[in-house]
Amino acid sequence: MDKPITCTYCSLAAARIIDESALSIAFKDAFPVSSGHTIIISRRHTASFFDLTNQEREDMMALMMRVKNKLQDELNPQGFNIGINEGFAAGQTVMHTNIHLIPRFKGDIADPRGGIRWLFPDKAVFWKKKPDIPDAGDAKP
Repeated sequence: MDKPITCTYCSLAAARIIDESALSIAFKDAFPVSSGHTIIISRRHTASFFDLTNQEREDMMALMMRVKNKLQDELNPQGFNIGINEGFAAGQTVMHTNIHLIPRFKGDIADPRGGIRWLFPDKAVFWKKKPDIPDAGDAKP
């Protein structure tokens, strides 16, 4: 018989929690991509953001805003990336709903344009490409 798989986030050590609310928990990422990289999770175990209740989503967003304000005060980043990896094909490795809040700093990379588009480097530099959208004059009656 196979052993049940334990969820890393469901068994999170209390010492890792930096903030929490009724339905959500925030903690620092164990492998941060920037200083202050924080993960917000739902207390209830669900693999998909789309399976959360409206109340759970609203609670996670409120906690994210509170953490964002703390990070702004503590680290003074010039921007943030907010990410949800939804499903294995999108890179989700812990199958528990989570939001990454990643502070960004001027100069942390040479050219930050394109942001999340860098998941597909050949599609990241969109500002040098012609959009694949027909002009109004191209439309046929």
